[in-house]
Amino acid sequence: MEELRGLVLMGEVLGAERDRVGSTAWLRDLVAELDAAYGEQRLAPFGFLQGDELQGLLAAESDPLVAVLRAALAPESRPIRWVCVRDCVDPGEGPATERTGRAFTVAREAMKAARSRHDRLVLMTGRDEVDELLADMTPALADLLEGRTSRQRAVARLALLDGLRQSEVAERLGVRRATISVSFGRARIQSLTGLVAAIRRVYAGDNSAADPSVAAVDPAAAVDPAAAVAPVPAAVASR
Repeated sequence: MEELRGLVLMGEVLGAERDRVGSTAWLRDLVAELDAAYGEQRLAPFGFLQGDELQGLLAAESDPLVAVLRAALAPESRPIRWVCVRDCVDPGEGPATERTGRAFTVAREAMKAARSRHDRLVLMTGRDEVDELLADMTPALADLLEGRTSRQRAVARLALLDGLRQSEVAERLGVRRATISVSFGRARIQSLTGLVAAIRRVYAGDNSAADPSVAAVDPAAAVDPAAAVAPVPAAVASR
């Protein structure tokens, strides 16, 4: 029987023990948002455990950065450690928290390692050369997403998730274009856009046809990723 491949997402809310009730409420809202965002790409509904760990199971070709960006740019964002693993999963039913398979086992081990190394974002495709490149790139994305003010998150969300231009962001927020231009600079929107596009290309390899209905950034509208990261070697341009 042909193996079923999937993408397992595990997100651990950092510092959740200081506010279990608040973390649980925030995760519940995030789960609902991710269920809606991924739609038919889900192999199982999102779920969470013990108020601090989110789990998702998606089709193998799905884009994990959709979840990462939506969590980081939420109005009341909380820091999350993400591990995203593409591997085999067992057939079954029920939410992701009740599913099993090698991808879940690998993700749990990777989460333990991420805790010990204090990594905030781990992407694993099962291809060593790609995973090594991703390990070099993802810390920069975690750093760029960290410490945003509520205004910067709002601006970044409209630009990255909704694909709005500066003039459209200004109109949506009811402020002057010049004000948004300053916010774009402080939130480092161009660096974020370029880095996200570059990570997506490395992660996807030649399987870059992610569903545009849930894409967090339109790669066609991205700035040159060379401005944010080192060039991607041609060796990983195909799978």
